[in-house]
Amino acid sequence: MIITVGNTKGGTGKSSIAVSLAIGRGGKVLLIDSDRQGTTETVMLVRAQSGRLPFVPCEKICEGKDLRKHVPALKQQFADIVIDAGGRDSSALRAAMGVSDLVLVPFAPRSLDVWALSDMDALVAEVRLYNPSLRALAMLSCADSTGHDNRDAVEALQAYQQLVYLPCPISRRKSVANAVGLGLSVFELKPKDDKAIAELQKLLHSVFTPDLTQKETK
Repeated sequence: MIITVGNTKGGTGKSSIAVSLAIGRGGKVLLIDSDRQGTTETVMLVRAQSGRLPFVPCEKICEGKDLRKHVPALKQQFADIVIDAGGRDSSALRAAMGVSDLVLVPFAPRSLDVWALSDMDALVAEVRLYNPSLRALAMLSCADSTGHDNRDAVEALQAYQQLVYLPCPISRRKSVANAVGLGLSVFELKPKDDKAIAELQKLLHSVFTPDLTQKETK
């Protein structure tokens, strides 16, 4: 499966989620950093230098034309590919979505993030003209532990025709930020954060279970 974690808005936790998915999946997974900022590449370099297993290879491919050329070939070598796309409408984001089975769109429970989803909704519609099987799931990232903002954001998402809500929120937790900074998933961090682990387990199961996510269409 090829998964793009992307949003035209920055600061939604895309890199943390991409890294967590790739490490948590294990097995024969390739992580691609298509953001010129190189956050994911840096995180995985930290992991490689620590010798932590499983080793997750990471390639940096920032040009759309290069993604279109190389990802289909790489698909033959890896069971799964996770692409971390930069926070803007770019040729790389469009190309990544064009070669993907699934685009996962993290968004924070804030008005600006929800409004910005209109760009992704339009972009998904455009990409589906040449990749009609693309699935598009939106998930809460940096979710609140209390209050009504999470619920309100999910309700507002219903206004968008192309995006389906994936009920696997990742809460704003220090353990998540600490783990990624060390090149780890929350599964590997000590001391354990059981709530963060449960959230990531649910996300992994939902994303990598095609029969589940394929049913979530509008």
